[in-house]
This record gives sequence, C-alpha cells and structure tokens, in this order.
Amino acid sequence: MNFEGDLSIKKIGILINPIAGMGGAVGLKGTDGLADEAKKRGAQPVAPKRAKEALLALGEVFDALFITASGRMGEKTLSECDLEHKVVYQSSEMSSSVDTVAACKSFLDNEADLIVFCGGDGTARDVSSVVKKVPILGIPAGVKMHSGVFAIGPKAAADLISGYIKGDLNTRETEIVDVDEDMYRSGILETKVYDVAKTPYKPTLVQERKQIYRSDSEDEFKCQIAEFVSEFMRDGSAYIIGAGTTTGKIGKLLGIDKTLLGVDVVRYGQLLCKDASEKDLLHVLKEFNQAKIIVSPIGAQGFILGRGSQQISPEVLRKVGAEKLIIVATPHKLKETPYLLVDTGDYELDKAIAGRRQVVTGYRTAQLKAVVASFDINVSE
Repeated sequence: MNFEGDLSIKKIGILINPIAGMGGAVGLKGTDGLADEAKKRGAQPVAPKRAKEALLALGEVFDALFITASGRMGEKTLSECDLEHKVVYQSSEMSSSVDTVAACKSFLDNEADLIVFCGGDGTARDVSSVVKKVPILGIPAGVKMHSGVFAIGPKAAADLISGYIKGDLNTRETEIVDVDEDMYRSGILETKVYDVAKTPYKPTLVQERKQIYRSDSEDEFKCQIAEFVSEFMRDGSAYIIGAGTTTGKIGKLLGIDKTLLGVDVVRYGQLLCKDASEKDLLHVLKEFNQAKIIVSPIGAQGFILGRGSQQISPEVLRKVGAEKLIIVATPHKLKETPYLLVDTGDYELDKAIAGRRQVVTGYRTAQLKAVVASFDINVSE
C-alpha cells in the first residue's frame, strides 16, 4: 500500500526507549543515567518486548502509516511485526534523551496525528517537552510510571491507538509527573508535575496519576495492618515485602530498616535481604522452601504487580505461588480504586493471579476486591 501523498491517511509516530525499565528487576528503581550499571547487573531489555506486544495486538490499522526512528528506537520492532512504516529520524547507536526529543520533532515535521512512545516517566517528559498539540500515548515499560499518559498495559495501548485512529475516542489533558531518581533511590519520594499533555482516553484503559494519601485515619489503618501482618509473619516463612508506605509500616513495627521504595525479605522479624533484586530474591527462595509475598497497590492506579516492584518478577511469583500473594491496603485506597491490576508481562501468570482476592485492610479485617489482568480490559467495556 502506498501512503505517500494521501492526506487522508493518519500518521502514528512510534518511539521506543530501548533502555527503559532495565533498572527495575535489578533493584535500581530507575534507569536514567544508570543503563550501564543495569547491564552490568544482568538487566535485560524490557521496552522492545512491551512495544512489540502492543503492536502485535494492534493488528491491521486501516488507513494508518507508522513513522518511526531507526534501529532499536522503533524500526527494528515495526519490521519484526511486519507493519508498514517509514523511518523519519536516524537515531544514534546508543540512543539518549537527545534522540527522543529529535525523533519527536521529526514526527511533528512529518505531521504525525498521534505519537506513541514506549518507556517510563523520563521518556514521557522528553516527549512532552516538544509535543504540545498532538496527542501522545505511553506503552508502560519503565520502572516508575506516575504520569497519566500511560495505558494500563500493551493490549490497552493497542485498543487506545485503534479507537483514536478510528475516531471512536476523544482525548483528555493529563499531567506528566516524574520523581527525582537520586532522592527516590535514597528512599524519598518527591514527585513534580512537569507538563500537561493530551492523550487518547478511555477510563478503563488509561492509568490514573499516582496519588499519595496523607491523613491521620490513613496512618491509623496502616498501623492496624502492620500489627495484624506482624502476627501472621511468625509462621517461619520468608516474607518478600514490596514497596510502599503501607508495607513500610510493617518494617517500622518490626524494628527493621525496611526499604520504603524497594523490596526486602524478612523472616522471624529479622531482615534477611535489604533492597533485593530479582536475583537476590531467587537466591533466597533456593534457601527457604516456605515463602510468601506482601504487596500494596500504587495510589489510585491500583497496580499491585508490574509497577514499582519489578524485582518481584514472574519467575519469583511462580516459585512462591500465586496463592501465597498477600495484598494489603487501607479502606480509603480500596474505595478509590475500582479494581486492582496486575501487569507482570506474563499473561498466563496474570490470569492465575486475577480473580476476587482478600485484601487486608486493618487489624484482622479484610475486604474482597477484584484483581484484573491489564490485558483482559477491552476498549468496549
């Protein structure tokens, strides 16, 4: 099909940040400025696979042309998906934020109707720094994703792209938010709004900006949760405890130096492994046959797995067992979240985790909450 010169054809800019998300499983809590360190620790590329999942789910989009950057920033993945495309920017062999900005400028020069990027909040900031009027959409692949431009998963991104190109979906304005990674790695969460962008919108398919709840009642419920959890943690299991302020209360009650924004392992009230990577967790699981995982959903986004604690990988989850996943959350957080989400990148595992699950909400109290695999949410819902 020849798209050249046909003004009725919609153009979709595709950009992949090939290093996005590599720091997650190895415990770096981000990859900005640390790509080499992530590789030294054995990190594997995440973004190309996530982008490919979205593009394959997209299938054939009629009357649309993909424009992209060369090599790993888009061309390679589009070719693997056998999707017709045009390279409008030649990227560096070791791409950087400079290439992201330059590629987006090329997309605008070529009159892109929608710009789709695969990365995290840092990539979103780079894209929004030059794209002001054209809608943008993120395929989530970073370690931290607080911005509202991200689809809840690759399949959802495909549905949003298709719906927008066909004219079935409108756009909304949403915030581009990022954290200071140096402070983040030190256990301090400082978020800042950097920009406002337009994005194709369907409530079930686009994640909400992360919210941080601060109130006396919230703190009281976290303390109750911590008290209850500390009681059943006496069973001799090795407990893998995910990131967050709710799980942080557990560590405080136990008197251990819990990593606020990382993953730790505790047994009989003793800290076995602090700020663990996926490799560390797998080593612990070789030593202890009995293990459980405690996680808490991220703000109003509702993700319990696949955001923020990528160290708890599909391999770790399979070794522990989906039935030994314990979810904790305050009543207010659950009320603000219609359902909880999982997006580990392993579809079969996500299906196994999905369903109605007990969520610990206080001292010896729990609520049933629906847990949904992100790829099971359809644009028609």
